[in-house]
Amino acid sequence: MGAGAVFRQIAAAIEQRLEAERAQLPLWIPVALGAGITAWFLLPDAPRWTGFLLASGAVALLGLALPGRLGRGLLIGGLAMAAGCALIWWRAERVAAPVLARPAVVEMTARVVRVERLPAREIVRVTLLPGRRDLPPRVRVNLPIEDVPAGLARDAVVKLRARLMPPAEASVPGGYDFARSAWFAGLGATGKGFAPVEVVTPATAPAADLRAALSAHIQARIDGSAGGIASALATGDQGAIATDDVEAMQRSGLAHLLSVSGLHVTAVTAAAMLLVLKLLALSPTLALRWRLPLVAAGAGALAAIGYTWLTGAEVPTIRSCVAALLVLLALSLGREAITLRLVAAGAVLVLLLWPEALAGASFQLSFAAVTAIVALHESPRMERWFGKREESRLAAWSRGLGSLLLTGVAVELALMPIGLFHFHQAGIYGALANIVAIPLTTFVIMPLEALALLLDMAGLGAPAWWLTERALALLLWIARTTAAAPGAVAAFPTMPGGAFALMVAGGLWLALWRTGMRWAGALPLALGLGWMLATPAPDLIVTGDGRHLAIRMADGSMALLRDRAGDYTRDMLAETGGSDMEPVLLSEQPGARCSPDACLIEHRAGDRIWRVAATRSGYTLPWAEFVALCRSVDVMISDRRLPAGCTPRWLKLDRPALARTGGVAIAFASGRVTMVRGAGQHPWLHPDKVQPPYVPEPGNAAVRTRNH
Repeated sequence: MGAGAVFRQIAAAIEQRLEAERAQLPLWIPVALGAGITAWFLLPDAPRWTGFLLASGAVALLGLALPGRLGRGLLIGGLAMAAGCALIWWRAERVAAPVLARPAVVEMTARVVRVERLPAREIVRVTLLPGRRDLPPRVRVNLPIEDVPAGLARDAVVKLRARLMPPAEASVPGGYDFARSAWFAGLGATGKGFAPVEVVTPATAPAADLRAALSAHIQARIDGSAGGIASALATGDQGAIATDDVEAMQRSGLAHLLSVSGLHVTAVTAAAMLLVLKLLALSPTLALRWRLPLVAAGAGALAAIGYTWLTGAEVPTIRSCVAALLVLLALSLGREAITLRLVAAGAVLVLLLWPEALAGASFQLSFAAVTAIVALHESPRMERWFGKREESRLAAWSRGLGSLLLTGVAVELALMPIGLFHFHQAGIYGALANIVAIPLTTFVIMPLEALALLLDMAGLGAPAWWLTERALALLLWIARTTAAAPGAVAAFPTMPGGAFALMVAGGLWLALWRTGMRWAGALPLALGLGWMLATPAPDLIVTGDGRHLAIRMADGSMALLRDRAGDYTRDMLAETGGSDMEPVLLSEQPGARCSPDACLIEHRAGDRIWRVAATRSGYTLPWAEFVALCRSVDVMISDRRLPAGCTPRWLKLDRPALARTGGVAIAFASGRVTMVRGAGQHPWLHPDKVQPPYVPEPGNAAVRTRNH
């Protein structure tokens, strides 16, 4: 048999498969669009982005030459991949704005464009437009609550001093890249403001910020984290939730309840529809002459849009609002509403408007959850198991509970790779906690809170607020109890990008196809899982500034170089190392020798002992002793420039070296070194920078020697 005949047989077999899956083929359009966006993020520079565009065009041309569904699929897929890559490239260039070149203390007069009050952290976050050529056009500063003057609101003009810094890149491999997020948000600097803050021109209508006023009203009715959760449900403002309770919600798998998304928009839309439908149905005239379901759908659409605007119109909320509007449109047209095509349409719309959202955990988590739920319940087997039938009420309740539990497990499995990739941990009991927490939030807390706000108009809301507080206390108890349970969270080190890509590809293959070939997705899923489990946990983690490091101890805990590392740094280093144990101090470990200026530790990995040393201060060290120390260790780490005479046996990670690599994670036994920075030419890595005037900080007369 010739090659041509073999090719025709393969093409015919593929065509037969695609014909059987013809209803599912449009679902792959957002996948192809996302693949193009992902390629732009992963490929390092413009020549390779151009090469990807040309390769995608070649795929489209091949599809144009081939007949049948295979040809059309390749044509549309190639065009979608090229469109995704071109779209995110254009978007990154379109939002380009100057970035601060170096840290500086500056004085500025600026217009306020956003005020976020974070009572749990005792700060107010203010986004400003300085309007100066020597500063970025948009900056963000944190102000202590006690320093915030009356009249600070959107559109006010203020005068203040602030210490500004360029947006920080990821401190360690796998960490959160704020520089990338800030680039697409147009932020050129962040920092801390100092008192006094003077309001030069008050806002034209300070009370017009309905969101802030409503948040303050709710928090005045309910204290503490319960009030913060109530505020988050109504306005999206999470600032009043205590850090410990936020962590408990994350560890218990309930953090999605704090972010206004599909659950909240759906509840508000359904409540508005039900209320309007029941009220209008009281009139026989209206019930006979009007299409009340259509009117109720319109009311639900208005409620969804209003709720989205009230909660700040963040991307996840807009995404959920668009999905709700599509569902209402389908219902109005008499079409099936909740389908994977609806999910795909929502994904395409979001990626066209905000292609950078694909790289964020929010987009990935929300669409993974919805896709898992809809794909599961579109399955004929699920319909056979849990579909409605003639049976006793107890059997129906049991069947519904089983469906809810299975759905929760499916969602947790779908979200677990994403949680491990972004946060290095995943909840174990989230499915069980959500079985109670989701109905409690949807059918008890949110209706009670809406009733309380309505009764407050007549000054009668106190009883409803009391009930709301009790329900919120129950929700917090569920979160805290679940988070404190043994083994509540599985911690893993940073996942390789390739392993994550394989698991995502396998999951999509399983979810989007309907015939037996869907099970082929289990192979890449298993390969990605095996790759993740086989990836060694790092023995040594160094932050990009060289000030902090964590080294693994024999019991699995991470020992920190500096005794006064902040909570954020401690948590970040522990999570990156895949350790769920409390970090310890390196200076207190029996195998370490530390002085106020330097530390030395011997670490056994594989079949040898590795010697690691690091500086802890900026003071000058004795030259001869320091050079001898460098030559006796395998790795030397410092947050300053080390002299040329410092020559460790393997790695020298000082300020110049870390400026090239960024944060570093090292697994000694395998010799695996992971770096934050590569050879990428993405715009946030090499932005246009502005040089601010430097104003010395008060009381900073003592300057330590930083170089030898």
